[in-house]
Amino acid sequence: MIYWAWLLGISVAFVLLERLNPARKSQPILRSQLANDLFYLIFNGHLWALLTGGVIGLVATRTDSVLQSASLFPETGLLTGRHFATQFIVYLLVSDFLQWSVHVLLHRVPFLWNFHKVHHSIHEMDWAGNFRFHWMELVVYKSLLYIPLLWLGGAGAPLFAVAVFGTAWGHFNHANLDVGIGPLRWIFNSPRMHLWHHDASTEGGVAKNYGIVLSIWDYLFRTAFWPKDRGPERLGYPDDDRMPTDLPRQMLYPVFPAKV
Repeated sequence: MIYWAWLLGISVAFVLLERLNPARKSQPILRSQLANDLFYLIFNGHLWALLTGGVIGLVATRTDSVLQSASLFPETGLLTGRHFATQFIVYLLVSDFLQWSVHVLLHRVPFLWNFHKVHHSIHEMDWAGNFRFHWMELVVYKSLLYIPLLWLGGAGAPLFAVAVFGTAWGHFNHANLDVGIGPLRWIFNSPRMHLWHHDASTEGGVAKNYGIVLSIWDYLFRTAFWPKDRGPERLGYPDDDRMPTDLPRQMLYPVFPAKV
């Protein structure tokens, strides 16, 4: 089954789930910026993903051939011939840690933070916020992920399964759902924990809870922050009112930066 069909099915499922058990009942269904975020879902989730994936994948494959010819890269990956479940778990752990690391850079490197501001300019969180990010982020993520994943080798099916699982969990983290995951919170991210990542205040640090699918990296590296008795007062970041609300200027941000 192709990825866009999974993306559509997962998205429809979360539309229904949010109607059944919303965490923030007063949040409007047709919230501000929803139209922009649905565009990001189609563009980042399918169109731009295909283009960047194809180009970066081609570069990574050529790089793989060069490194193999120089005996700097294994001829067969570490996961080649392994069981599906083994490949799935290793792919998930490696890719999620790499994405966690990139996410940290997006917050701590000023040049990259300028692009990441688009994602953090959301003020009303729901599942569609998962794909609300600047097109440059996909270039950064895919560029830094392809070589390590090629080095692991393995089959396409478990890697595809990790991509679908990551999409579903990303929707879950951003969803307006009143759901807890119990002891699994020490391993997996969740809507309640991720909401604090979008906190506009400096409580618990300017940035916290960088986890994509897994929360373990935040606990290991002491970037976890999660008051269990409440949620953040406001989502966003300081001066986020200067972020353009129209789609063209968001796409061109920060070349044509902000409202005045």
